[in-house]
Amino acid sequence: MSPPPPQVSIAEADQRHADALAALHAGLFDPAWDSASFASLMHQPGSLALLASEGAQPVGFILGRVVADEAEILSLGVASDWQRRGIAAQLVADLTRLAADRGASRIFLEVAADNRPARQLYLAQGFSEVGRRAAYYERPHGLCADALIMALSLSKTTQR
Repeated sequence: MSPPPPQVSIAEADQRHADALAALHAGLFDPAWDSASFASLMHQPGSLALLASEGAQPVGFILGRVVADEAEILSLGVASDWQRRGIAAQLVADLTRLAADRGASRIFLEVAADNRPARQLYLAQGFSEVGRRAAYYERPHGLCADALIMALSLSKTTQR
């Protein structure tokens, strides 16, 4: 996958960016997390957040946390007009490096089994499926999708 477009920058985010992260999340997820939810998560010890922007326009984000020697990706999103340009891959790679720098030796995430593009992204980043939660995500009309639990050993990423 190609690197993000040169006009896109990625920087650490904090509680001051909660509104921007919530706005991006709302355009991508249902139900969406509000600003207070993002601010609360970013206030917790070990939280990690990155915001991708083109100039002053937020175009993507990733939110995670490190607890002891494990990290978790809580949410990742790229505005639909900016998808398929390498931004999500760069966000995952950058968060993975930050987590390793903070002492994590492994990083986990959950992804809907029916979210093929996200699964492909994580597989391309070296993640593998380590578990499954049946009928975890609710879908319209009473349908459900399994959650795949994926993990990556961070010792692999530090050798890249």
